[in-house]
Amino acid sequence: MLMLDRESLGIFSEVAKKLDSEFARLPAFKNQSPEIARLAEVLGATAERLQDNYPYFHPLYAGQMLKPPHAVARLAYALAMWINPNNHALDGGRATSAMEKETVAEIASMFGWKNFLGHLCGGGTMANLEALWVAGQLHPRKKVLASEQAHYTHKRVSGVLQLEFETVPCDTRGRMDCVALAKRLERGDVGTVVATMGTTATGSVDPLPEILELGEKHRFRVHADAAYGGYFALTENLGRDAAEAFTRIAEADSIVIDPHKHGLQPYGCGCVLFRDPGAGQLYKHDSPYTYFSSAELHLGEISLECSRPGAAAAALWATQKLLPLKKGGEFARGLERGRRAALALFEKLKGDARFVTAFTPELDIVVFAPNAASVSESSVLSRRIFDAAAKRDLHLAVAELPVRFWEANLVAMRCDRETITCLRSVLMKPEHFDWVGRIWDLLSVSADETLGVAD
Repeated sequence: MLMLDRESLGIFSEVAKKLDSEFARLPAFKNQSPEIARLAEVLGATAERLQDNYPYFHPLYAGQMLKPPHAVARLAYALAMWINPNNHALDGGRATSAMEKETVAEIASMFGWKNFLGHLCGGGTMANLEALWVAGQLHPRKKVLASEQAHYTHKRVSGVLQLEFETVPCDTRGRMDCVALAKRLERGDVGTVVATMGTTATGSVDPLPEILELGEKHRFRVHADAAYGGYFALTENLGRDAAEAFTRIAEADSIVIDPHKHGLQPYGCGCVLFRDPGAGQLYKHDSPYTYFSSAELHLGEISLECSRPGAAAAALWATQKLLPLKKGGEFARGLERGRRAALALFEKLKGDARFVTAFTPELDIVVFAPNAASVSESSVLSRRIFDAAAKRDLHLAVAELPVRFWEANLVAMRCDRETITCLRSVLMKPEHFDWVGRIWDLLSVSADETLGVAD
């Protein structure tokens, strides 16, 4: 399969004509665009520059959290760009504002929310900033807590918002340690606890039921950062702990999810949701020129961002029409295949003496390291295997994680460091399940070359 789907490009030509027909009644005017020859020259140079990329679309790219947009998302985005709508106010994005409201309602419904406040935004960083901004307005001068494996964006945006931030230790599975959390809460100065529903490094899901129970006792807000893991609420093959956590996600005060991760969307497309629609009062502002063309709600009235691409809403709308967000549907089955791929690779690694594994994947991320005499030696070998695999077009990732995640499986490895440089694989494409065997073969050959194993 090639990166470009020529059949879908043919479809795009036809639908572009359909869009253009709506505006055919307007008087003709001379387009000031450059000549076609110059356009082709510059686009050719652009294509050459873009060749300097990893093949993110291919199943042999199994490294970072990168999932190619669905064809319908790419084409719908491009189609909308012929108009270039702005979803800040209805004047700039009438159709795409309506599409955004529909798609966000479908995402909220995935978590069981019908009456809520939410919108799309530039990505997970902006979405989390908005969630913590609301939290800070409602609990001023109170601290924000997140696990030590939570995304670094929480510390950064807390600094921007001038909210005090602290981390809570993790257990040996990379999840927030609720015993440590309970002890920290005794001081009574915490306003918000961030529950990470799938950490970026390992895919670990924080124990949301226990966090919610502590929230009832200590009266703090619970923000569910589901930027990476949120769509797994649709799956039916999670382990018990992760499944229970996603079952309770509707009880969080706010949720963040990134359609540009598992949602098959182009960058950037994030989404922030608030359980209480009353949070909209915190956004209230006056503009002398923006919001007077319609009595309807303008998305800019419930967003910290101003100009936002309506094309992102069009792409997400089209994707959710093609692949509805429902359990047992094609979209959900694709997520389940990614998890099955991670479990399959984990079992191969777990049964091979050349590697040491951490814990069983909760979502679709696997972390592992080469077996060696010491953690330091293993860390060096991880980078060498990473390079050897890349030469064979198998692209993994490297991560620095606490050694205690491996403590049950290190056997005779000497712990001369507190962290280990390990290999990490995100098997988030549905196709990854069919390619586990090929991935394993290339990884195995790369490991043999690195470790000096004789044929």
